[in-house]
Amino acid sequence: MAACDICPRACLVDRELATGYCGAGSTPHIARAALHMWEEPCISGTRGSGTIFFCGCNLSCLFCQNHAISHGAAGVQMDAGALADCMLQLQAQGAHNINLVTPAPHVPVLCKAIPMARQMGLRLPIVYNTNAYERVETLRRLEGFVDIYLPDIKYVTPVAASRYSGAGDYFEYASKAVLEMQRQCGVLRLNPEGIAVRGLLVRHLVLPGSVDEARRVLGFIAKALPQATHISLMGQYMPCHKASFAPLNRKLLRREYERAIEHCVSLGFTNVLIQSLSSADSAFVPPFAAQNEENIAKL
Repeated sequence: MAACDICPRACLVDRELATGYCGAGSTPHIARAALHMWEEPCISGTRGSGTIFFCGCNLSCLFCQNHAISHGAAGVQMDAGALADCMLQLQAQGAHNINLVTPAPHVPVLCKAIPMARQMGLRLPIVYNTNAYERVETLRRLEGFVDIYLPDIKYVTPVAASRYSGAGDYFEYASKAVLEMQRQCGVLRLNPEGIAVRGLLVRHLVLPGSVDEARRVLGFIAKALPQATHISLMGQYMPCHKASFAPLNRKLLRREYERAIEHCVSLGFTNVLIQSLSSADSAFVPPFAAQNEENIAKL
């Protein structure tokens, strides 16, 4: 990574010597690695998703729930071998899958760690849990390594993307990235127990005052992806980090969420997950503090 161009930022920094926009160096910092029950039911299942939270992010979302780790280094530094061991230990704990959260800055390491883990006995699906601000060229490096893509399509309009996440070109890249994910893995498939085994599950977090943005995202999905595409339409937004101004300084209203759901239904989607608005609670945000090293040490 002498001149890093992994993501659309294309900072071109030497990550052995410095960090780029994402704040990540050449060796990932893992802020938390544990069984996680708070993903979609087909991801968390009954035993939990083997979730690995990476530090570093190429967006600057004002409402980021993981802001404590999104642009800094916390937890434990792991090279490819240590990551492979981590995956195997999550498998031993009973995880349904290995869930890589905010993995984009670390694709070169993952391209080494995943096949290494497979050779060592990893049998679980790999989930690539991303903000979708990705380069297609980078995603192609992951073909054959990732089983389930879990992108969050945040915005269509450059105004919203720039104001809320500091990336006016977000949709230009996210739209192409999601099409590449669909090409690689297809429509989501579940096993007889209802657990995801392969395919694409698209998330969209409905923001307060942004139902029109949700409609645009859903409209894109309807035009670009199969009608059977699995969608997680999330209502869990709550103000945090730098979300101190209207409309981000309040939770999503029930009528806003219902309007988004109604539009989703009107487009004819057949596989849609919705949430109780009670999920907008800080109790569902994983802890990123001193106990993280203890969580990882237990693996």
